[in-house]
Amino acid sequence: MQTVFIKNLFIYIVKTIFLLYNETNFETEIDKMSGKLAKDFTKGNIAKQLLWFTLPFMASNALQVLYSTIDMIIVGQYVGTDGLSAVAQSSQLINFAAMVCLGFSNAGQVLVSQAIGSGKREKLNGIIGTLFGLLMIVALIFTGVFVVFKDAVLTAINMPKESYDMAVNYLIICGGGMVFTAGYNMVSAVLRGMGDSKRPLLFIVIASVVNLVLDYIFTGLMGFGVAGAAWATIIGQAVSFVFSIYYLYKNKQEFGFNFKKESFSIKKNYAKMIVSLGTPMAIQSGFINISMLFVNSLINEVGVVASATFGVGVRIDDIVNKICMGIQYAAIPMISQNIGAGKGDRAKKIVYYAWLYSGILTVFFIGLYIGLGEWLFKIFSDDPLVHGMSKTFISAILWMFPAFALMRGSGAFIQGIGHSKLSMVLALLDGVLLRIGLSYLFGIVFHWRFYGFVLGYALAPYGFAIQSMIYFLSGKWKKRHTLAERL
Repeated sequence: MQTVFIKNLFIYIVKTIFLLYNETNFETEIDKMSGKLAKDFTKGNIAKQLLWFTLPFMASNALQVLYSTIDMIIVGQYVGTDGLSAVAQSSQLINFAAMVCLGFSNAGQVLVSQAIGSGKREKLNGIIGTLFGLLMIVALIFTGVFVVFKDAVLTAINMPKESYDMAVNYLIICGGGMVFTAGYNMVSAVLRGMGDSKRPLLFIVIASVVNLVLDYIFTGLMGFGVAGAAWATIIGQAVSFVFSIYYLYKNKQEFGFNFKKESFSIKKNYAKMIVSLGTPMAIQSGFINISMLFVNSLINEVGVVASATFGVGVRIDDIVNKICMGIQYAAIPMISQNIGAGKGDRAKKIVYYAWLYSGILTVFFIGLYIGLGEWLFKIFSDDPLVHGMSKTFISAILWMFPAFALMRGSGAFIQGIGHSKLSMVLALLDGVLLRIGLSYLFGIVFHWRFYGFVLGYALAPYGFAIQSMIYFLSGKWKKRHTLAERL
């Protein structure tokens, strides 16, 4: 039942995406703003621009989670609860590395957007080349860590012994392909910074289709188990990366990157800016994922059923959050361009519309979770124990949704203006003090166990959401110098 459902759902989503891509109205709202690849968000109707710019990000984010979710669904059916736990937990480690790479990618995105907004397109070649070089170095470091220290990291998160060997295979294979993950993030960040949201969507469609086909072949038909799911994931990312690089090369004149050998060298001034801006972003992403690993380790002590339930629940929750995050991804470059152009009031309006759209989506997904939450868990697993524990997960995780709605606007603003240090401080408040502290408090001190661990995980984002909203509304950001002034 699970595989038939996800196959039909996947086909429907892909068809819908290509219908949207070819729809004239979809093209006109964004593409009419400029005949060039780079879009100008410093003028025009903000509500329409944000809406149409957001939709491809929502779809691409959903697909990005979907193709990793497919791994879990197929593994849950063909391997069982032990395999489900292995994929759920080891993928959190891979996600940690991916989020660190994303932090540096987002730094490059902000620089690209502010360069375009301030009319300094000649700086793009150095920015893009430096970003590419730095990300490849980071990716190779993570590959070495996962391959050499695989046993140490899996032991640190209390991986259940029933799932341990399978988790090792998944970690080695996916860790070995980190260059493809980092490379895709790099190209997508450049595209987002230039105002292009459709091509990242098409690239993730490619990865998703390849992953789906290979998942069925490797895990379902050939019986490779968890390793088959890992190979399907990494090959899909590799194919997507190749296509994205080809697109970048084909349109190198509009991108402002000439692909000459010397252009791939790391420029000291841009490297300093990317590292200065990206390190707090990477730390932010990294610590949030470290806190996730800590919560995972607490839950893993409860048993393999709790581990599998939490893994499935977080994946479902990730789909919802990533769809809503499309609003934040769209708002960041729009805000960056306007800040670079000196249009602070217009940047503020973008935040207000981001809050409006994310609020509407939050209400919708809360209703969906309440009405269909347990059924969603049944798509992943046939285990009645997992189904029973899913009710506990849902009752706790719903507290998270309003916080994420606030973060889509004010969080995008903090990243868009390049205030990475504040973003890092708020992330540490979320990821370390609150996520770890509240999970331990509710789960261990209050003896609420599984419910307490999930509740602490759900309430932690309010530390970021409330503080970022206060900073935005206070207007203190108006005294900051823009990054464009340093380019």
